[in-house]
Amino acid sequence: MIALPPLLSWHDFLDAARRPETIHGDGRHSSDEFSGGSWDEALRLAVDGWQLALRDADVTVGTLREQAGLGIAATTLEPAWDVTGSEVDVGAYLAGVPECMVDAVPRQTSRRGRVVTFVVPATYVNTTPHELVRNRGLALATLCAAIIGAGHSVEIWSGWACHVYGERHTAMARVITAGEALDVGRLVFAVAHPLMCRRLWFAVWDAEEPAIAQRMQDDIYGRAPYHCLPEDLPADVTDPYIFPYLRPDDPQWTDLDAALAWCHDTFVDLGLLD
Repeated sequence: MIALPPLLSWHDFLDAARRPETIHGDGRHSSDEFSGGSWDEALRLAVDGWQLALRDADVTVGTLREQAGLGIAATTLEPAWDVTGSEVDVGAYLAGVPECMVDAVPRQTSRRGRVVTFVVPATYVNTTPHELVRNRGLALATLCAAIIGAGHSVEIWSGWACHVYGERHTAMARVITAGEALDVGRLVFAVAHPLMCRRLWFAVWDAEEPAIAQRMQDDIYGRAPYHCLPEDLPADVTDPYIFPYLRPDDPQWTDLDAALAWCHDTFVDLGLLD
């Protein structure tokens, strides 16, 4: 098996894709029609994001906030200093601070949501229509954005997995890091645009050692099965949910409504939605 080192940030992924190619690869040189756009467009969208409006998910933020625990007030005790209080802060007293008395004051705070890790396989057969890639990605991005907005901390990886002349090849790139501000345009590009796979991921492999890169290209950038596995991720990433890889005959991706319904049901099964 050949496994590339994990790319731990979007910046790392773009740096890997921009490296000088070691072969005349498809990442930069395949047709725009097949790839879904030009090499320059891929780089521009990777930096600026694909600014498509997301559909309203069939869930309410209020429901999500309650599910995430953000609608439940948690009581914590915090110190408060004043001229009167139940205990003396000796340090403040010796320093001559008038507000040297301290009390434990109860405060209402919101609980944080859980951390959820998603892996979205980036590989699919070359007969897959661009529309299916877009429908699946927009559905995933819509519900992920809703969950993030509700307080869950979501980490999203783009996964490459394929077989080259029977040998498994893998690579992982973190698109969204848990806790960072959500870049919707980046998320939509990474999971919904064919340029992510057919330009940028191809370019990552085109920049590998010539023997590896050439074998990848000669075997049409790998063959099925394209399953990503938990062990493809760094060891500190635990309990990920790995989406099934995209198949051109999957009925759930034929239109956006069907894709949203499938993703919604999946998120319900995961306990993220009611």
